[in-house]
Amino acid sequence: MEKLEKEVVDAIRQCYDPEIPVNIYDLGLIYKLAVDPSGKVDILMTLTAPNCPVAGSLPEHVKSRVGAVRRVTEVNLELTFEPPWHQGLMSDAAKLQLGIDLVEEPSSVVRFPS
Repeated sequence: MEKLEKEVVDAIRQCYDPEIPVNIYDLGLIYKLAVDPSGKVDILMTLTAPNCPVAGSLPEHVKSRVGAVRRVTEVNLELTFEPPWHQGLMSDAAKLQLGIDLVEEPSSVVRFPS
């Protein structure tokens, strides 16, 4: 990862969903991050739900944090709800922090009722 991109990711990791004690990067709310060497940053992000109480403020908080990174010249942030966020988008570290089981059954396993 380039140094500027790492600094941008670190800035995003300072942003939290107020209802979940995990930063939004590890929570999987950042769908796309493009950092141009010129300092332009494009972010495509979502929220845990369309009716999230911080829908109006969290994207602006992210944009502000990223914009404060030295060498960032422009921040374009787009909010989307497609595809909808789900727990499978979380990093393993976030799942461990929240006590979510990391082991998932393979999709080829078929369970029949007893």
